[in-house]
Amino acid sequence: MNPDVLDLARLQFALTAGGHFLFVALTLGLATVVAVLQTRATVSRNPLDARLVRFWGQLYVINYAVGIVTGLVMEFQFGMSWSGLTHYAGNVFGASLAVETIVAFFVESTFLGLWIFGWNRLNRWAHLASIWIVTLTAYLSAYWILVSNGFLNHPVGHRTEGGKLVLDDPVAVLTNPSALLAFGHVMAGALLTAGFFVAGVSAYHLFRRTPEWEFFGRGLRIGVFLSFPALMVTAVFGGIQFASLRTLQPMKSAVFSQKTAEMAQIQADMVARFGPGDYVPSIGLTRGAGLVMLICFALMMYFSFAGVILACFKKAVFRFRLWHLALMAAVPLPYLAMISGWVFREAGRQPWVVHGLLKTEDAVSDLSPGAMRLSLTVFTTLFALLAVLNAWLLARHARRGPVDAGLGHDDRAAAEDDPDPAAALPVPRY
Repeated sequence: MNPDVLDLARLQFALTAGGHFLFVALTLGLATVVAVLQTRATVSRNPLDARLVRFWGQLYVINYAVGIVTGLVMEFQFGMSWSGLTHYAGNVFGASLAVETIVAFFVESTFLGLWIFGWNRLNRWAHLASIWIVTLTAYLSAYWILVSNGFLNHPVGHRTEGGKLVLDDPVAVLTNPSALLAFGHVMAGALLTAGFFVAGVSAYHLFRRTPEWEFFGRGLRIGVFLSFPALMVTAVFGGIQFASLRTLQPMKSAVFSQKTAEMAQIQADMVARFGPGDYVPSIGLTRGAGLVMLICFALMMYFSFAGVILACFKKAVFRFRLWHLALMAAVPLPYLAMISGWVFREAGRQPWVVHGLLKTEDAVSDLSPGAMRLSLTVFTTLFALLAVLNAWLLARHARRGPVDAGLGHDDRAAAEDDPDPAAALPVPRY
């Protein structure tokens, strides 16, 4: 295998999978926030609750729509760049990817369409049910992806026939601890991402002394009070995963802990089992990504703990502009933590693509360096454009604030409404 092709293929998948993961984090978290808000709005019939659903729901739809394109592009690579993986292990991990596609592109997208176009048309309880189905299928989709990824990190429930892996124990694959622990970690991390995002957007408007002070004051509290428990759950699942590394991937654990003697012993054991080779992953990348993740966790813990206390005081919520600036600056932290955690998980299992069974160099397709460079250029350019487009759309809509247009807008009711309802809102006296 040409080493240039291997490095380019790894770089391409790292950029595209990591980029897609950033979209997923906010999509999962915002879907949950919107579903909970709509539940409250459906029960209370409060116009402010309904406006919260429409505003945050619009941001969710934007992120989902752009993110779904990145997912489609990313999956092309399994056949294009990693044919060795699909030929060797596709009978096991490919099934869960297929189920995920059915869940995401048929069930989730269908009910999301019903939710988007069902405003003022569906019964309010049917409309509420549609967003909850979207949310639950989104988490189910993430679970199936992590079943596949968990198998690559800790292959279970398989046997070998004709030099290929075949499914032997579906229950073992579905209950793989590498998948279940990662699912809990990602689920909580998505809620954490949404919490920081909601708090940051709300803080932006409060910093600018928006007339929609009640709207964004509630948004800030929602984000802050969501972030703290989500961070704690994320840390618990992360700690359990790290403890399990000593059993599932001892080399990664030794690299992160800088245990040189243990690394040498594991390297010798690997050579005895699998033949000559370097079985130590990139120390700088693996340990560096893990440290960045922990630093982000520490910073988010301070932000979240202080935020919970400050959010209990109305004056702080509406008037503490330094805190507003801090919340805006903190929005990238969960993204950075999520992507560094993903790098730690994936780079740390090298040189294996299926841990202990298939090396990465044996999984890459037989491509020329020129073809791989062209593919990398096209994929990277497309992902960069999509990321910029998504950021621009989110920022544009977030800056506009809640308006009587877009998601859930009723043209018949709008004709009777004040064109600028925010103008009549009183300014807080805190």
